[in-house]
Amino acid sequence: MIRVRFAPSPTGNLHIGGGRTALFNWLFSQSQKGKFILRIEDTDRERSKKEFVDEILFSLKWLGFNWDELYYQSERFDRYHEYADKLLQAGLAYIEKSPEGKEAVIFKVTAQKIKINDLIRGQIEFDSSLIKDQVLIKSDGTPTYNFACVVDDAEMNITHIIRGDDHISNTPKQVLFYEALGFPLPNFAHLPLIMGMEGGRLSKRTGATAISDYRKMGYLPEALVNYLLLLSWAPGGNREIINKDEAIELFDIKNVNKTAATFDLKKLDWVNNQYLKNANPQKLLEELSPLLIEKKYIAEKGSDREYILELIKLFQARLSRLNDFLDWADFFFIEEIKIDPLAQEKFLSKDLSREFKLFIAELEGLSSFSAVNIEKSFRDLVEKLNIEAKVLIHPLRVALTGKTIGPGLFELIYYLGLERTKRRLLKWAK
Repeated sequence: MIRVRFAPSPTGNLHIGGGRTALFNWLFSQSQKGKFILRIEDTDRERSKKEFVDEILFSLKWLGFNWDELYYQSERFDRYHEYADKLLQAGLAYIEKSPEGKEAVIFKVTAQKIKINDLIRGQIEFDSSLIKDQVLIKSDGTPTYNFACVVDDAEMNITHIIRGDDHISNTPKQVLFYEALGFPLPNFAHLPLIMGMEGGRLSKRTGATAISDYRKMGYLPEALVNYLLLLSWAPGGNREIINKDEAIELFDIKNVNKTAATFDLKKLDWVNNQYLKNANPQKLLEELSPLLIEKKYIAEKGSDREYILELIKLFQARLSRLNDFLDWADFFFIEEIKIDPLAQEKFLSKDLSREFKLFIAELEGLSSFSAVNIEKSFRDLVEKLNIEAKVLIHPLRVALTGKTIGPGLFELIYYLGLERTKRRLLKWAK
């Protein structure tokens, strides 16, 4: 059976690169009806933190990558020492003492040519004569990354190791350990690096933000997964939007790109918009409710869910991030709106008292306060005044919302309601 592993170190949060590595491991396991193993590599006692473990586990669940087995390296120190002792007894390793008298176990590297057939990059050859003797167990008793990694992958029957190509330099060292311990060699696949838009490795400025931060910024997990997939693989047919179930059916690790991927936040926003506009508004309401409560836009109890649901539908197709709703729809939740100074100068510097009062009168005369009737009353008014609709439509929007863009004017007036619409317009009617 195919068995793959994702092995994050809890010395920090799960970031974009790790998220993509987890995705390709999970996706490969699902496409091959195999197992996805999660291994927390927490041998660094000082830097490994429980809060990072919790964040990694939460982020993986949020992305939808459910694991079949979970291991912690910190619970397996005895196994690493046992295998180090085997290598010592076989004469393949030696003890090195520090000035303080502490002992480290060192592996003897023998000169040889090492070849692997990388599933993505093809054949890669290494010369081990360029590799110095390798530490297996440090003088403080902790195993080194490469050694613990090999012991775990062998004991956990990992058949395929899918990881970033920054690990290529580790591969020959690990192959030497596999051979020395008599373990079967797994298949290797090294994913290309993810670069920033300006070239170079990802930084916080160019996208190397924690997965949990993308959640807080208002990205949907399905959209983020879709985008991570596009960074190194494509479903074909110029398609860019693909859900996980479809991806599982089409995925082949051999079709992963060899060249570095570029992280483009604007492209991620576009992908997220595609998912947001097709999402169930009820789901978006559940995601937004805590944020609306935090902003004090709604109370925890007694909030009009149906009203907020209608507002979400009003903005849904325009959102790039779910959190945009908080900024774009703020005028529905606060009484004292902020007017964009440039918009005020452009659209409200002229005295429109007469026009605003006449529009209010039209609204008050409606037998039914609906978006359709509001629009009809507006069209009737501009016809009576013999003016173009834009002469009045833009000032009305700015006076009511403080913004120059947003949902349809007549729908937003309907959801603002007659009383709030009157109050805001009268502020500009002298």
